Formats: sequence, structure tokens, C-alpha cells
Amino acid sequence: MARELGQDELIDRWTLVEAELAMVAGKRGATRLGFAVLLRFYTEHGRFPRSRSEIPDAAVDYVARQVGVPVTELAFYDWSGRTIEFHRSQIRRTLGFRECSVADADKLTEWLVTTVTQTERGAERVRDQLLDRCREERIEPPTGGRVDRIVRSALHRGEELLFARVAIRLSEAVRVRLFALVAAGADDDGQPGGDGDGPAVLASIRSDPGNVSLNTMLTEIAKLEAVRAVGLSAGVFADIAPKVVAAWRARAAVEAPSHLRGHAPEVTLALLAALLHCREREITDTLVELLISTVHRINARAEVRVTKELIKEFKRVTGKENLLFRVAEATVNAGDQLVRDTVFPVAPQAVLADLIAEFKSSGPTYQRTVKATLKGSYTNHYRTGLIKLLDVLEFRSNNTTHRPVLDALELITRYASAGNLHYYPAGEHIPVHRGLSEDWEALVYKDDKRRRQRVVRMVYEVCTFQALREQLRCKEIWVVGADTWRNPAEDLPTDFEDHRVEHYQALRKPLDPSQFIADLQAEMRAELEALHTALPGCDWLSISDRAAGAVKLAPLEASPEPRKSNA
Repeated sequence: MARELGQDELIDRWTLVEAELAMVAGKRGATRLGFAVLLRFYTEHGRFPRSRSEIPDAAVDYVARQVGVPVTELAFYDWSGRTIEFHRSQIRRTLGFRECSVADADKLTEWLVTTVTQTERGAERVRDQLLDRCREERIEPPTGGRVDRIVRSALHRGEELLFARVAIRLSEAVRVRLFALVAAGADDDGQPGGDGDGPAVLASIRSDPGNVSLNTMLTEIAKLEAVRAVGLSAGVFADIAPKVVAAWRARAAVEAPSHLRGHAPEVTLALLAALLHCREREITDTLVELLISTVHRINARAEVRVTKELIKEFKRVTGKENLLFRVAEATVNAGDQLVRDTVFPVAPQAVLADLIAEFKSSGPTYQRTVKATLKGSYTNHYRTGLIKLLDVLEFRSNNTTHRPVLDALELITRYASAGNLHYYPAGEHIPVHRGLSEDWEALVYKDDKRRRQRVVRMVYEVCTFQALREQLRCKEIWVVGADTWRNPAEDLPTDFEDHRVEHYQALRKPLDPSQFIADLQAEMRAELEALHTALPGCDWLSISDRAAGAVKLAPLEASPEPRKSNA
């Protein structure tokens, strides 16, 4: 769709039209039409057409009407020779353009190297920047082949400068460690071969994480420690465009150690540094996700285990309200009679046992049993990995409300290797956070032999990790060196506070948080209602309580076998 022109641009267009009419005024016939076509094409594209086929017929029809010459006259215009060369020279001189000389090409290449190619690595985008620069400098673009050579040269030189800039920022010790990652003694797949284990470390760093488990967590921690052991400084890629670093990381991730060794030293160092820089952030993200998943899995498995144990003795008691009323009535009227003489005739002992079991499976006792089981699972298995996570991840928050959780993590780290310490020392300050509320409180705070209230160390750790999980998921707590789980303030534009209203308008969100919540709730209710309405009609969907999962989809019908072609 054509855009509307402003008043200033319209004036410029009319001025250009007048200049064009003045140049074609003294020409006739095919010469007039050919000159006008060349002029119009040049003003639009900043260069002359390579041949007649490059000019659309619709454009020729339009120009022919403007200059009052039949379209058929263009067939008699000579596209090579002295006449067209004179026309080109006249158009260049009148519009203030010049042909691209060797000196101009060198200047354009230098400009691309210093201004464009160090942040933009796409050849097409660099080419567009080159053509725009030619128009600004009033230089007629060179031929297509020459443009391609300029672009390739600028990209190569620009990348060489970036490689050298990164390499010079690396200390000698870091250089030695990086070269050790691709040292000889491994095959092309990065598997350990002869001397040295550097390539094996590189292969481990480049590998993907496994399923959620303690072993995966410990493996990813070892990867992160191996990356950090190289000692890359935080500012190595400070002024390098992120997409350039990402491209280097992708390149280093697929090249074998032998190929990486074959590059110039600066190239090898830059590629490996980019790989480690990106992998450090990626592995940090993976560890945060493993922490969140592991804490959830501990709680989910504890609930399943306790439910299976309680369901064996669970028997739902029908009419419990009437039964309890009759027991209460018999007890009030019994006086000094024994319980078995007044209560058991109304509610037999077996029925009361079933009622107690039902209460245990649905009341506070169930939750306390789940949490006790969770504490045992954490202590005996998962604690090793979660405690090690605290040594390699640095948690922070921009909100002082969540500071107690961070203080609790510091406390856990301080006493992580305290052996069989059951309670925290009596004089120790124990940060109180929201994870210690409800049923956890009865398990966290216990009286010791001297009747003093103490904090059970293992239970306190479980509560803190659960609180940490919730705060990580809503990004109230973030992780230093992460990408996905980084400081949420980095996700905002730098001028967000100064232009808050404009940014909210661009997002089409209200400034009032209560209005935002109300709109979101209304949208969720509408979608849930639509799901509720549609579910009965979905014969391919089954939702029921089953061990393998509540949601089950009907299997798809087998597709017919493809016929063999006779060809």
C-alpha cells in the first residue's frame, strides 16, 4: 500500500519533476523517451538500468505519457554506444552524482568496516547499507559483482577486527586454558583420545542436559564449574553485538576440535570465548529450571506416596453428620456411664475407626504427613544437589520484601556442612519468611529437651527451597549470570520510567494494576467457560482419575498405506 507524502516531500518531488522536464525539453522521439526513462529510473534507484528488461512496462507507459512520446519509440533507443553514455553523463552532472572510482570503493569499504559490519553480519543488510550510503554520498553504485566484492571484503575485515578485539582482552592464562580445550589428542568428534582431557571437557560443555534428576543436576553443576574455571571476564563481549556473539557460539558448537585448531589463533580464541560465554548463561538457566522442577517433584512424589499409604486404610463413612449427632446426644445423656455402654451401641468401634482414617486422609494430618515424607525424601536424596546449587548460583532480588528468603539461603549455606546438626544453634538469627506458615510451622519449630523452641534444620531448608521456587517463578528473585532468569529490570527499555505511559499504550495495557488483574481474570473465566462448554462434545478426549494421567486422547486413525509409483 502506498504511503502518504508530507508537504515538504511533495515540494521536493515537484522540484525534481521540473528539473526532469527541463532536461528532456530539447530532445525528440526515441531519444526523448529513452532519456526520460533513464532519468526516472536513476532518480528512483540511484543507478542506471542494466538493460531494457529491468524497466517495468507500466513505468515506460507512465513516462511516455508524461513526455508525449509513443511507447513504441523506445524500441528505437540505442542501449549501447555514445548517445546513451552522453545521456548518463548529463544525468549524473545535473543530479550531482559521480561514478564510483577506486578511491570511492576503498572509502565505502572502510566505512562499512568501521560502522556496519561489526554489528551487522548479514550480507544482504550490509549491501542495503552500502547502497544507501552511495545515495547519501551522491555516488553511482558500482556493478553488482563489484558491490558483492566490497560487501565480502568489508564483512571479512570487520570480523577480523572483532576477533582481534576479543583476543586482546584475554589474559595469557585464559588463552592457555582456551587452547587446551582444543589441544591435540582427541578425534574430530571431541572424544578423548591421547594426551590431555581438554577436548573431553569441551564436549561435555557443549552437550545438552538430561532429564530432571539428581545426576543431571550434578552434571550441569560440573559443566558450569568447568566453564567458570577458564576465567573469562564479564566484559569480554561488552561492545560486541549479541547476534554476532550468538553466531560465533553456533559456529563453535558444531566445529570439531581439529577444525577449531586450524583457524588463526585470534579466531580460535574468539569462537571458544563466545561458546563459553553463551554456555555459561545457558547452563545457569538450566540449573534454575532443574531447581524449580526438582522442588516440585519432591513435593509431588511425597503426596503420591502418602496418598497410596492412606488410601489402603481409607473407607468413606456415609451419614457422618447424623452419626456424630447421635454420638454427641448419647454422650450428653449418659451421665457417668462408660463410653462402651453409651457410644458403641450408637457408633460401633469399627465405624469410628473408619471415621478417624477419613479425617486423617483429608484433614491437617494428611498435609503434615506429606510434608514429613517430603522432608525425608529431600534429606536422603535431593539435598546434595540443591545445596551444591547454592554454591554456584547467586540469587538476588529488587524487592526488599523477599530479602528474608535470600537471608535464609545464606543461613543454609553457612551450615550446609554441619554434619548431623539437628537444630540451628540457639543464638542464631533465623530469617522468617512466608514459606514457614501453615502446616510447615508445626514441623519447623520443635521443643528441645530443655523445653526451648528450636528450628529443625532440614525442615527449614525444605521450606526455604519451596519459597525460593515460588519467588523464582514470578521473577521476584533472579539469578546473576542467567539469561531467561536474569534481572527483570533488564527486560525493560532504558527509558521505561520516563515514558511509562507511552510504553503501556504500545503494549495496550492499563496503568492501573487492579484493572489489569480484573481484565486477566475475566479473560481466564471466559476461556475456562468455553472449555467447559466444549468438553462434553469432544468424543476424542477423556478426562478421569487414572495413574497414567488424567487426560487421555483417542488414538488417531491409521493413514492408508502410500501407493507405489509406477514410474
